[in-house]
Amino acid sequence: MAGHFPNRRATLVAASLLVLAALMMFAARVAHADDTLTIDAPGGPVSFTVELALSAEDQARGLMFRNTLAERHGMLFDFGEEREVSMWMKNTLIPLDMIFIRADGTIHRIAENTEPLSLDIIGSRGDVKAVLEIAGGSAKTLGIAPGAKVHHPIFNSAE
Repeated sequence: MAGHFPNRRATLVAASLLVLAALMMFAARVAHADDTLTIDAPGGPVSFTVELALSAEDQARGLMFRNTLAERHGMLFDFGEEREVSMWMKNTLIPLDMIFIRADGTIHRIAENTEPLSLDIIGSRGDVKAVLEIAGGSAKTLGIAPGAKVHHPIFNSAE
């Protein structure tokens, strides 16, 4: 019987690793779950499906290495509390509009059509809680401008 114990141990280890891998995949899926965000634009509310970038790792990766970004899709970076933030376009292959948002959900500023692959720093120019990245040119097309309200549970304005 002693000869069978190592195989049993190996089976137990393999099963444990499979469970761990499944849990990690589930956690990654939850971390990248899509969410909905709405902006009050002059022409009426505009909704986006957004990926949430909550961890430092997700925020560092952002939308890097993506060839496309679907219409009315984006990534919402939640920095937790208001502070000055800096973004860049390193390894980002498509132009983006970066929408800098205060804790109360008010759009502070928009950096439009940011240059793909650029290492230039794009600053918030004031304290913000979050940044929404959407396809370049979308903010102008949809009439989204500084002062508009963004509705999402991370903002104090959430309804």
